[in-house]
Amino acid sequence: MEELAELVRKTEAQKVIFDNPLKSVQSYNLAKATNVEVIDRFQLILEIFTKRATTTEAKLQIQLARLGYELAHAKEKVRLARKEEQPGFMGLGAYEVDVYYESVKRQVHTIRKKLKKIRSKRLLHRERRTELGFSSISLAGYTNAGKSSIFNAFTEEEVPVDAALFTTLSTTTRLVELSKKKFLLTDTVGFIDRLPLTLIEAFHSTLEETIYSDLILLVVDVSEPVDLIEKKLSTCLETIERIGASGIPIITALNKIDLLPETEIQHKLDKLRGKTPNPTPISALNKTNFNLLEQEMLKAIKNYIRVSLSIPLTDETMSFISWLFKSADVQTINYTDNSAHIIFETVPWFADKVKTRAEEFNGKLEKTKQ
Repeated sequence: MEELAELVRKTEAQKVIFDNPLKSVQSYNLAKATNVEVIDRFQLILEIFTKRATTTEAKLQIQLARLGYELAHAKEKVRLARKEEQPGFMGLGAYEVDVYYESVKRQVHTIRKKLKKIRSKRLLHRERRTELGFSSISLAGYTNAGKSSIFNAFTEEEVPVDAALFTTLSTTTRLVELSKKKFLLTDTVGFIDRLPLTLIEAFHSTLEETIYSDLILLVVDVSEPVDLIEKKLSTCLETIERIGASGIPIITALNKIDLLPETEIQHKLDKLRGKTPNPTPISALNKTNFNLLEQEMLKAIKNYIRVSLSIPLTDETMSFISWLFKSADVQTINYTDNSAHIIFETVPWFADKVKTRAEEFNGKLEKTKQ
């Protein structure tokens, strides 16, 4: 500790950051010895998250994680704050210590209520998307692997992209078209090694978009050294398992091949064989191999069926047909004097839904050969 204090003095450091978790008493003693703020890895991640958060939900989730951390350390903080030598330690005044614990609990309760409302809206949005009958694809991967760049390449939008960590802290979902089939594509928060459990819990509503997807597009930065790629890949697969999404098909997009010579790309593919689920080398920046990636994605989502529908023409069925065009991949439609014959592709459960509704109009639906 004396060496650390001397190092702080020599370098005129303003803060000391520990890569491992610190107990309150450790932070207290280190701050006292060095005369600068001392934080651990969890607090550093929270600081970065706080700078990156733009949506109300992300900000509330970060507050919840921070308060959860404070609640876990509250008793020790109160004990330390009561020490005569440093009564104002970590924002605890002499008159505040008795109400600190209850104050934090009240704040947590208020934030949880606000998040519950936001999550209800998210659930409603998800139900509305489900009504459309499109399969969903979630982008997942280590922070700064290039998920948002891939999202932009598919959607032709401009979701923020940055070389810094955690540019995306909230989800964005858009409708995309792959080989004339429509899918919902979602960009999600990046994973990180040893992501604290409190943060996973706080960001559960953001990460749960991955749980409800039909396919996970796992993005890996292949320009990094192989041992680092393997470490980050392991972290991503473990996180996917922790949030309950391990049963969902995964395609690994080995991104940033534009930064590597062909020989190195092949070398890394050989090294990663068997460790990456369905690997496909791509460049989001140049859209290299995007056709190959699309083919792999379509292969992974094999549950599309072709359906033939015959339905009488009335004012009500015209509205129904309009809804079908928005909700499924309509291949052909032919009109006769008093009926419409439609061939479309969709997922099986949505075809059952269409069948139920069509039968209300005396329509007939049957599966056809692809």
